[in-house]
This record gives sequence, structure tokens and C-alpha cells, in this order.
Amino acid sequence: MTVSVFLPCRKGSERVPKKNIKPFAGIEHGLVELKLKQLLSCEVIDEVVLSTNDYEILSFASGIAHSKLRVHKRIDSLCTSTTSTDELVAHALDLIPTGHILWTHVTSPFINAQVYQEIITQYFKALEQGYDSLMTTTLIHGFLWNEQAPINYDRTKEKWPRTQTIAPIHEVNSGVFLNSAENYLKLDDRIGNKPFLYSMNKITAHDIDWHEDFVIAEAIAKNGLATL
Repeated sequence: MTVSVFLPCRKGSERVPKKNIKPFAGIEHGLVELKLKQLLSCEVIDEVVLSTNDYEILSFASGIAHSKLRVHKRIDSLCTSTTSTDELVAHALDLIPTGHILWTHVTSPFINAQVYQEIITQYFKALEQGYDSLMTTTLIHGFLWNEQAPINYDRTKEKWPRTQTIAPIHEVNSGVFLNSAENYLKLDDRIGNKPFLYSMNKITAHDIDWHEDFVIAEAIAKNGLATL
């Protein structure tokens, strides 16, 4: 069964201007150039569908001659700051109606080709074990509270347990969502009812959302702390 990547990449980042295509760690076309290189070099990925309304990205991507790359010019109404994830789920299914859909982002620069291959391999193993999808997470080992009390430890048993003994909580890091097109159609979601939680270390999972995230990611890359 085919694995196709849905790579949404809209114009107009509000927090980091031109975030997706500005130079990054010596890469001229930045995060989008890096991500396409990572995805296209992953042997277990059959197709990469880049969906964008950014003319700079469209111009750059149109110059890449690769049989696995399909570039889609997304309509502007699906590229606003108020566009919902539910709308993008339907959009992804329109573009990739069969097989398995791997949803990822250019803002995860340290999820490289090898990591994608490991994730896809684990996904198919998880399907055999009764899971129906996969999403990547980062484990939080810490003291987590709501407004009234802790949510991941019991102060009646131990007021300040060692963080190593606290049951970790999975934080969804949006690095990868992997699900079948069949489930997209049936559930209107990029995960199923029983997703496998694929945990990552903090560097691999690093997501660029704010300016300081971009600066930190460049420092990680330039100092060789992660493989691009």
C-alpha cells in the first residue's frame, strides 16, 4: 500500500515572516528545501504532495524535477489563519484519496529521512498489533497541574515525587500524523480511534513556531547536534 505525504505550507507566517522559505542554517530556500530533500530521499515514501499558496515556494518547488513530487496550488480560502484543521483534513483526502497519508510539516527540521523511515516501519507494525494510526509525541516528565491539583501524580501519597518516577504524559508535537485514507473518509480526522503514540526526543521533535524556535533550530543544526 502506498504512503503519500501531505505537506501543507501556507504563505504569511505571522510569528516568523517568510518562515518556510527564508534561509536556514546555510540552506538557501530554508525549511521547505530541507524538508523536500528529506522526504524525497526516504525510500519508503511513494509520493510527496506539497500544498501551498506561497508563490515563492511554488516557484522554487516547480524547479525540482523529481518523479515523487506533486505540487498543488492551494486556494487562498484554505490558507488563512482561521482555516481549521478539519478543513485541511478534507483537503488532504481530496489530494490523496487512497493509500496511507503521512501528514508532516516543514517546521520539523530534525525529522529526517531516516526518522521518517523508522516511523513508517513502526506504523505498519502497529497496524498488525491492533492500532489504526500513528502520531508523534514528546514525553513530559514533570509536575503538571490544572488550577486545583496535580494531574499526573498523587500528593496524598508523595508530595514531591522524583520526576523519574512520575508517569510521563504524551504531548502531541505535530511532527507526523500517519493514517489511512480510508480512516480519513470514515472519521474526518488525521488520526484514527486508536493511534500508536510514537515518542521522540526533544531535539528531533523540535518545532519552529516562534522566532526563538527558529534561532534555536539554527544553533542545533550549525553545531551538529542533530542530523538534517
